Amino acid sequence: MRVGLFVTCLVDVMRPSIGFAAIRLLEKGGAEVYVPPQQTCCGQPGYNSGDRVGAKALAAKVVAEFEGCDYLVAPSGSCSGMIKTHYADLFRDDPALLRRAAALAAKTYELTGFLVDVLKLDAVPGSLSATITYHDSCAGLREMGVKRQPRELLAKVAGLKLAEITGCETCCGFGGTFALKYGEISTRLADNKCQDIAASGADAVVLGDLGCMLNIEGRLRRRGDAKTRVLHVAEVLAGESG
Repeated sequence: MRVGLFVTCLVDVMRPSIGFAAIRLLEKGGAEVYVPPQQTCCGQPGYNSGDRVGAKALAAKVVAEFEGCDYLVAPSGSCSGMIKTHYADLFRDDPALLRRAAALAAKTYELTGFLVDVLKLDAVPGSLSATITYHDSCAGLREMGVKRQPRELLAKVAGLKLAEITGCETCCGFGGTFALKYGEISTRLADNKCQDIAASGADAVVLGDLGCMLNIEGRLRRRGDAKTRVLHVAEVLAGESG
């Protein structure tokens, strides 16, 4: 099985360790991982901001780079959701590209969804002696149907305990450009999330989207919380959470 890994812009620039953790997990499941060296952005920022021309160009590039793979996997519900859910809208007036995008969308997965539902991963290399709570990112949950999969995998991590929070499915306030356009609302949502995390007594919050991670960690630190760790689920599962 040849799996194309869509690394994502944020992972590439801000936290490459997530990408390497994803590769380790995919290879453990028996996949041959291919990382197109010229990959860039899925087009989501432009799409959300109304730049359909720019977004379409980037989307066409993604289709061309990954359509030869058996699957496309991303350590992000947001980027995988863009490809699986919104490319059809971008190419609705281009029948040829629409067909190709639809074929790619059908084999596009968020990382934990792929590990559980396709690779049927029965063990993970990670161990972490800590109590964690899990934040469900909006796109991963609502566009990719990712809910049980990360929890099933985290249950296999030696030493880890999960303490759920009431608002685990509530937005952290990031939402890409939403955080810039509606700063006050975003901050309030992030504060609510931080309060829920603190109330859980968890040592760390684990999640599947780096954008949400940066938003939550930034708000935790501004609120004076220097102890609560913010970890990507791939890092925890792969044993690369430090």
